Amino acid sequence: MAQTIARNFTIRNVLLAGILLMLAGDFMFALNDAMGKWLVASFSVGQVVLIRSIGAFIVLGPMIANQGAGKLFQMERPVLQLSRVVATTLDTGLFYAAVVHLPLADVMSFYMAGPIYVAALSHLLLGEKVGWRRWLAILVGFCGVLIILKPSSAAFSLSSTYALIGSVAFGFAIILGRRLRGTSDTTLVTWQTIGTLIVGGVLAIGAWRTPSALDFGAMLLLGIVSCAAHLMITRALKLAPASTLAPLHYSLLLWAIVFGLVFFGDVPSPRILAGAAIVVLAGIFIFHRQKVVETAVPPENVPKGVN
Repeated sequence: MAQTIARNFTIRNVLLAGILLMLAGDFMFALNDAMGKWLVASFSVGQVVLIRSIGAFIVLGPMIANQGAGKLFQMERPVLQLSRVVATTLDTGLFYAAVVHLPLADVMSFYMAGPIYVAALSHLLLGEKVGWRRWLAILVGFCGVLIILKPSSAAFSLSSTYALIGSVAFGFAIILGRRLRGTSDTTLVTWQTIGTLIVGGVLAIGAWRTPSALDFGAMLLLGIVSCAAHLMITRALKLAPASTLAPLHYSLLLWAIVFGLVFFGDVPSPRILAGAAIVVLAGIFIFHRQKVVETAVPPENVPKGVN
């Protein structure tokens, strides 16, 4: 009896640790986004992405040394690895390009549709079974995206296009990450950082502005914060079920609204809030149905990675 109580207590503590790490990781990502918006107001997107990538290696360096640099080149499915690098680079670059002119909450609302894109792409690219309920949720989620986008000749903007394409690239990156589950996190994050480093360097040509020591340090810190967020969320997913943690990811939108209001004076419009609410509810329903399917069907009968 005592052993059972102790075991249950340990399980609860591990689950709580996973939840707290997920919330902390999402907070760090939101902080990263706010810092990025502040920096791209004064420096080009390419310059910010370049120095941010250098900063990420402050965290990645010890991890690469611990793993061994040689393992970075022992990659499964090189074509998929390259595709993931392209997707994550687009995701990062277009996010910063979008927040130059759009409030944080507006851009984050697009990115909250990531799980919806993943559900749709999983069926198309991975052949995973998606039931009619989740297809309905996917369609409702897309309606939410259209409300946010407001595709009219008067309101449609280039920044909204950046956010939309970036959020789709984010969905592709998640799908490709699932296909590359055998690759270590260190290898995946290192190559995606190298991709952003190269693209940032190219885009910074002709758009370089010499930063002050404070600005340079802030851009390096941007990379450290982003890397820390990745590591926290990766560890959280090893401590608690993804179905438990996934809805917590929507706390990013709350932080985006708070940071946007406090630091930039941005107040989300009712249209943005309504569209975001639809996207979030559709995403949570998709996660709920995933959990129902996984618990209702014996594991040996569930296609690998079904959601």
